[in-house]
Amino acid sequence: MSHAWMPKSPCGDGCLTEGAPTVAFPRRVLRFAAAIGVIGAAFLTAPLVLVLRGMPRERLVRLLFAGILRSFGVKLRVLGDERFRAVPGRGALVVNNHISWLDIIAVNAVQPMRALAKKEVGAWPVLGLLVRRGRSIFLDRENLRSLPATMAELADAMRGGSLVSVTPEGTTWCGLGSGRFRPAAFQAAIDGGVPVRPLALRFRLADGRETTQPAFIGPESLIASLRRVAALRGLVLEVHVCPEIAPGRAADRRELAALAESAVQAALGRVQIPAQLRRRPVPAPAPAPVAPAAAPVVVKVPSQ
Repeated sequence: MSHAWMPKSPCGDGCLTEGAPTVAFPRRVLRFAAAIGVIGAAFLTAPLVLVLRGMPRERLVRLLFAGILRSFGVKLRVLGDERFRAVPGRGALVVNNHISWLDIIAVNAVQPMRALAKKEVGAWPVLGLLVRRGRSIFLDRENLRSLPATMAELADAMRGGSLVSVTPEGTTWCGLGSGRFRPAAFQAAIDGGVPVRPLALRFRLADGRETTQPAFIGPESLIASLRRVAALRGLVLEVHVCPEIAPGRAADRRELAALAESAVQAALGRVQIPAQLRRRPVPAPAPAPVAPAAAPVVVKVPSQ
């Protein structure tokens, strides 16, 4: 089944880059144990998270998400506009390219926020707990009739001052390939009168090579993806914070989606024509002037 809300990515096992260094089996076991410890800490501190407000709550939530990254041996590197922080009472739509289940963990390690997540994520054993605790808005992609109400809830949340993370590609890609940004969630930003903040995510190895090993693609299970990530050595997750797109910058949701997509691609070093330029018709070149035909030259040969 495939439609605008359930797109299918062509990425699969064949997209996984080779040659990534790995850690020994005991280290992998220790990483899973550390992750379970962080989840246990999340359970224990859940009442505190509900009670705290403002910066103390953000620091605690950021610490928990950063702890999950560290437990799997993932180093987080933030690039670009590092002033990206929540402003009380000011909501925004935060969008990023979608590669792995690590995406939402990294985004919240940088800045805790709510998320628009597919309904299935809420049932996941590790990530589901944190997503539910973060007051996520769940999207039932199989029930198209519920979509308008979900988008209205998203607009209300941002209008009320919440940052909400959305992955507008609708599915995961390997990272070297990417999908188009679907415009529906951008209509919620327009309706809510809030800015859009694009984030560009990329995975590298310690030696700087880009890798697709953390990608959650194809028919594999979450457990299989967790095991592959736990085996990697020197994994670096880069988060490029792009400039904010102010309300009113785009004429409609499609142009706003294209602007955000262009910002992400530019941050990743991929050339893309900006939305406004794509929308303008390119005038046909004027025909070159035709020079008048030259008069024939008559050469008189003197008689002998």
